[in-house]
Amino acid sequence: MKADVLLGLQWGDEGKGKVVDVLTPDYDVIARFQGGPNAGHTLEFNNMKQVLHTIPSGIFRENKINIIGNGVVIDPIIFMKEIKSLSDKGFDISGNLYISKKAHLILPTHRLLDAASEQAKGDTKIGSTLKGIGPTYRDKIGREGLRVGDILHDFHEKYTARIENHKSLLANYYHYDYEEVLASCEREWFEGIELIKSFHLVDSENFINTLLNEGKSLLAEGAQGTLLDIDFGSYPFVTSSNTICAGACTGLGLAPSRIGQVLGIFKAYCTRVGSGPFPTELLDETGDLLRKAGNEFGSTTGRPRRCGWLDLVALKYSIMINGVTEMIMMKSDVLDQFETIKICVGYEIDGEVIDTIPYELSDTLRPVYINLPGWKTDLTQITRQEDFPEAFVQYIQFIEKETGVPITIASVGPNRDQTIRLRK
Repeated sequence: MKADVLLGLQWGDEGKGKVVDVLTPDYDVIARFQGGPNAGHTLEFNNMKQVLHTIPSGIFRENKINIIGNGVVIDPIIFMKEIKSLSDKGFDISGNLYISKKAHLILPTHRLLDAASEQAKGDTKIGSTLKGIGPTYRDKIGREGLRVGDILHDFHEKYTARIENHKSLLANYYHYDYEEVLASCEREWFEGIELIKSFHLVDSENFINTLLNEGKSLLAEGAQGTLLDIDFGSYPFVTSSNTICAGACTGLGLAPSRIGQVLGIFKAYCTRVGSGPFPTELLDETGDLLRKAGNEFGSTTGRPRRCGWLDLVALKYSIMINGVTEMIMMKSDVLDQFETIKICVGYEIDGEVIDTIPYELSDTLRPVYINLPGWKTDLTQITRQEDFPEAFVQYIQFIEKETGVPITIASVGPNRDQTIRLRK
């Protein structure tokens, strides 16, 4: 068996959690392969709304194996709150959640270092979610991080040594007042560590490959989006991990030859949270309409998202980097209200039009748009592809023609049952 990969093709917030939940019946195993609790995957079903930050989005389906891979960074406090939220709703996931021993832990001081670093940057800050993600990956790359497996071996000694190093940085480099905040969260953090111990802690690379060898089907679930990738995103306004398909190999221990289908998710328009370039951003009434109709506020931070028209230059770039074999279009219904819908097909820079992303997206860049007719129909009431309005069909076909990749699912609302599989 090969593992399929599902990931975002924009700046994150594409709706990956909902799609994983919808596709989970087709798979035996769901595995998160990168990122941390700065990612919030929102699922809505049975009149219930749940945001998952660390736990894979297949957790609500019975008899499925869910794995937090080695490429994920885990905050024990957030993990504990997430488990409690699920328990309060009647979900017991203790039997089907597995955690990689090689996944790194977000320490209380990582969050403090994140805040101190952003404060020091002033106007040049990147818009971090302040969850400690960057400092945790920095320790990982610096070969100084603590991993889940460490909690089973001389953990307090390892923890104390790392915390003392962080305290020195906070006090002597950042001149950051940390003592009161650290004291208030350490006890809760260690409670989270004890909870983690109660789950299946595994050598996930062996576990995953054994499952595949046994004929189990696996879906690798990405977090954030391609344009936030540490290498190929809009650096430095990116996350701290590889959000692209290759991240599933390093984040789960999969050989490239074991990757099957690559499912790319995108919104019918674009959004972005935090700082950084955004060529099609709309700083006008249209942008406000998109934000309101799409309820574009961060599921983790609550921050209003920046909104703009669909960017095919960026979308084609993401398809190339990931080797996308099929696409899933989310939030199509948000465009119901528009008479005319714009799509960016190129960038104009100093009088020259290009259709690839340049090294740097400067302020002089101007998007080149084409206009398509809107459908002015309430898509949320449609349950069959045959009932799509003609203008919506044209919108789908135009994107497929420009990208060369089929759209196989269109989402027309937030709920599980508002996800329509398309027949070609």
